[in-house]
Amino acid sequence: MSTPIPNPPATFGADTAFLQAHTEVIVLADRNGLAKVAVVPAWQGRVMTSTAGGDAGVSHGWINRELIAGGKIQPHINAYGGEDRFWLGPEGGQFSIFFAPGAKFELADWYTPAGLDTEPFKVTWQSAEAVRCQAEFAVTNYSGTRFAVRVNREVRLLGAEAAAQRLGIADLEGVNVVAFETVNELTNAGPTGWEMATGLLSVWILGMFNPSPTATIVVPFRPGSEAELGPKMTADYFGPMPPERLVVKEAVAFFSGDGQFRSKIGLGPRRSQAVLGSYDPVGGELTIVQFSQPAGVTDYVNSQWKIQADPYAGDASNSYNDGPPTPGAKALGPFYELESSSAAAALAAGHSLTHTHRTIHLSGSAAALDAIARANLGASLAEITTALPRH
Repeated sequence: MSTPIPNPPATFGADTAFLQAHTEVIVLADRNGLAKVAVVPAWQGRVMTSTAGGDAGVSHGWINRELIAGGKIQPHINAYGGEDRFWLGPEGGQFSIFFAPGAKFELADWYTPAGLDTEPFKVTWQSAEAVRCQAEFAVTNYSGTRFAVRVNREVRLLGAEAAAQRLGIADLEGVNVVAFETVNELTNAGPTGWEMATGLLSVWILGMFNPSPTATIVVPFRPGSEAELGPKMTADYFGPMPPERLVVKEAVAFFSGDGQFRSKIGLGPRRSQAVLGSYDPVGGELTIVQFSQPAGVTDYVNSQWKIQADPYAGDASNSYNDGPPTPGAKALGPFYELESSSAAAALAAGHSLTHTHRTIHLSGSAAALDAIARANLGASLAEITTALPRH
């Protein structure tokens, strides 16, 4: 079977019209109608796509048109797409919520919990530039622990001034921008506390984007000794990483976002700088993802697909590049992902944890984008575009 060809670039208006033919869509928009975000409550309140150019502008999120148009529920995951979707971790290990007790850590036994896949979120409030959703459901981990959870999720469109402030620059003159954030509150809705010995959950936000042969994912990290900070990068989630697909330097890593090879990288909390991004010189699009990361907290759930020696030595951020799971097989997408996680949620009954994930898309003046990339990702556009060998 041939490798799937990425979807052609679409406009926000075309993508939104397609989605509206299949489900309810809430469109958030700024006052001039240029910065827009499309939210689907039925798919866990996920942000499906966004634009800085109104209905005729570039649509940033990856959308699985084939799956959505087919209208059939898939058994393992319904990868509808979207550039900010709500999940919970861990994915693998003895406290996994994606593998049933006794299952093998193989793709055939991997199932996304219904509360993160097929069950809708309910809209509780909305305005022109924000929407709130809520859901209650339960999940059970590999070790048999049951968690009753309540999720409150707010999607907020941010203005250019707020985006500039988050990026640490004076203004965004010469740059087109759309920025939004999701504020995700996880509550222990059960009668007893969640304890490390029987497994904890974490908020996990994943953004799916259109791949490109020239797209490069950029992950800055804290430099220092492995004895103090741990390994620079975890890169063997799905087996050895070909060296041409990942280049790890002293304080930044470059990872292919071509959607042609199933692979994943992760940063632990001691290394994470609470930011990652991507750049595609063909489209001239720079994406910055920022997220909340509590200082000094190092217990993060471990999502590796095996029984783990340390189930709380997990990642604060990840990036995934899609591709066929086995030679000749069909890829889920293709797409690439920019992801963040909260710390492990050791919550007493009725208590909550909040995790914020922010996405900023920028295009326009190359000089302005270069300055933003240097300030936020620790690399120039020239460094990003030449970091990986291209064939």
